[in-house]
Amino acid sequence: MKTGKAKRRGRAGTIVSRRKRETSADAAPRFYYKGSRLKQLRAFCMIVKLGTLSRAAEALFLSQPSISLQLRALEGELGVAPIERRRRRVAPTREGQVLYELALPLVEGLETLDRRFHARCQGFAGGELRIAVGASTGQYLLPPLVAAFRARHPQVHVQLRSVIGSDGIAQLRNDQVDIAIGSLLDVPQDLNYEVLRTCDPLLIAAPDHPLAQLEQIRLDDLSPWGLILPPQRQTTFQLVDLVFQQHKLPFQVAIEVGGWEAIKRYVAHGLGISVVPDLCLQPGDEARLCVRNLRALFPQRSYGVIVRKGKLLGNEARAFLDLVRPNLFARRGDGAGTGPSER
Repeated sequence: MKTGKAKRRGRAGTIVSRRKRETSADAAPRFYYKGSRLKQLRAFCMIVKLGTLSRAAEALFLSQPSISLQLRALEGELGVAPIERRRRRVAPTREGQVLYELALPLVEGLETLDRRFHARCQGFAGGELRIAVGASTGQYLLPPLVAAFRARHPQVHVQLRSVIGSDGIAQLRNDQVDIAIGSLLDVPQDLNYEVLRTCDPLLIAAPDHPLAQLEQIRLDDLSPWGLILPPQRQTTFQLVDLVFQQHKLPFQVAIEVGGWEAIKRYVAHGLGISVVPDLCLQPGDEARLCVRNLRALFPQRSYGVIVRKGKLLGNEARAFLDLVRPNLFARRGDGAGTGPSER
């Protein structure tokens, strides 16, 4: 038979056990995902990158409730809300942006650990380098660089993805490519940009065109003539449009066509004039074209390497950048590079 003291101990033990169970039950939602901080951070980074929980869930092959639980667990453990809703999308809060910049290199580093480990152990055997390139870059600037890289690393598979306008930036942000090479008018805050070449703007016209007879060309001299330009999404069209708007002058587009070689051919046939970067001028072009420097009228263009801030580059991409220019981005510490590009 239990004494009064033993009964009190028994009741006290029962109460303590019940409280432990209640505490565990209350704490379960908060600590359910605590076993894998990587999963929480991975879900958070994907939400920031893609802008919605549903797209992040699809990219990670998870359900949207699972993504929500990961985010809620991270929020509970950090004590701050890293995400805020803006209409149909979500965006990082000020604290969330700080977390994103810290977490992204860690998440990407762990996810690419196996590939980087084997690449380091086996040299670059089986490695891959993915580069987003515009038409001008791929045709005129990149071939000697790719040739030099392939000579040093013939076992690396190089994939050049031809893009138009901002498509290369979108692929870079979505990790579909390792780096991009092209032209930027302004550099977004989440990207780094290093100029490889600066180009003067050139007027090209048929040798017998009336503009070929002028000693000095003004912007209003160009206004009456039909221009042959790349598509509107491309930088050249936007620059020409910007300059004419700033001077409140009209201009007319006679033909819109992609590719500098096509543009030069149409100009040589007397179908219009064009404004092109000196990058695209090839030996023999001046024999069939009138070429005049327009640096006094139009801004210079720059072509360079674009990488995403905080992205941990693989050995292949790092080797390519070192070949292009040793210690590229290194002088900026974290690789930060913002503000307007050189034009």
